[in-house]
Amino acid sequence: MHRVLAAFTLALTVFSVGAAQAKTVAVTAGRLLDVASGKYVEQPVVVIVDGRITAVGPQGSVTIPAGAERVDLPGQTLLPGLIDMHVHLDSNPKYGGYTGLRFTDSFWAVAGVPNAAATLNAGFTSVRNVGADRYNDVALKEAIDEGLIPGPRITPAGYALGATGGHCDSTYFPPSVALVSPGVFDGPEEARKLVRRMKKYGAKVIKICATGGVFSNDAVGIQQLTVEEIKAIVDEAHLDGMMVAAHAHGPEGIRAAILGGVDTIEHASLVDEEGIKLAIKHGAWFGMDIYNTDYTQAEGRANGVRESEIRKDHDIGEAQRQNFCKAVKAGVKQVFATDAGIYPHGWNARQFAVMVRYCATPLQAIQSATINAAAALDQPNDVGQVKVGAWGDLIAVQGDPLADVTVLERVTFVKKGGDV
Repeated sequence: MHRVLAAFTLALTVFSVGAAQAKTVAVTAGRLLDVASGKYVEQPVVVIVDGRITAVGPQGSVTIPAGAERVDLPGQTLLPGLIDMHVHLDSNPKYGGYTGLRFTDSFWAVAGVPNAAATLNAGFTSVRNVGADRYNDVALKEAIDEGLIPGPRITPAGYALGATGGHCDSTYFPPSVALVSPGVFDGPEEARKLVRRMKKYGAKVIKICATGGVFSNDAVGIQQLTVEEIKAIVDEAHLDGMMVAAHAHGPEGIRAAILGGVDTIEHASLVDEEGIKLAIKHGAWFGMDIYNTDYTQAEGRANGVRESEIRKDHDIGEAQRQNFCKAVKAGVKQVFATDAGIYPHGWNARQFAVMVRYCATPLQAIQSATINAAAALDQPNDVGQVKVGAWGDLIAVQGDPLADVTVLERVTFVKKGGDV
């Protein structure tokens, strides 16, 4: 007993010493992009204490504390850590269609470990994981937060919620394989109960399937939830301070999701003019994954993706990109959302160039992955900007991302909080 008390006392002493001797890091670079204004701060210094930014400004205007660890990045451009609002860290595009069925259930949580590391190393220090079987995203978040594995800050959804036989249900199998997704509901009251269950088991955001999709046995655009069901989900989620993301490809489902109070519309592939106007009126964010079709069309068949899914992806790919352009020009708020897991993790930044090709400016594309995403996460003071009080999440690139957004595909430095 005395040995236990002594060990406990020692642990408290070590913790107290660690707290008193806060880790201080000073990062300097050639310039820093202020993502809010689109202007550069030349020769910046960013001071980070215990993972949070305590000072930022041009060198000479900021006092670097004595004994601070120095990170010097001469000639490089600093930006805040990037945010991807639509990933599936426990998915691997190498296993499409039925090919993933040869693995045991727990394989997918383990497979998420290198995916999380690849995402972080690509400069994405925060992600929103919108749908994972067996709460794999919650497990990954917990392991990352405990420091057991490297990875981004994760806002997990647990299971994506949807109607019986819909995109979020298990529709690949015959009746003899009686699989029903744990996220299935029918009616507003069942929907409310599932929101509570997701929260109970660690979800920090709710994902719903308002329409059919590409990778399921249904038509992409068909509406699958009523406005009443969506409102019940949104009301219940908002009571707990959770945002709601709606997978919605077709115009009817997009309109229903917006009228139901959903915070972010995922995909929005076939949005019409009325949907665009409603999004602006209600302040909904669009997260349009306009890169991944390139990968699916090039590699999908080799990875086992079913021919029906290849066709659906082909049919909506260009329409989605054109509608992204329409939404940007109309002023719909955009967040960076790639559906990583449909393509290899770590390739997230390849979407920036596609966004710029389809009407977004480089700054708009960057803002979608920084200040916009932070606002849609309801974390504007923690992530998405290099400012006092925010997490010390920084990336560096060689070159000018406002002149050539593809430099974001070649990140040279990543700092998440206190760790490089």
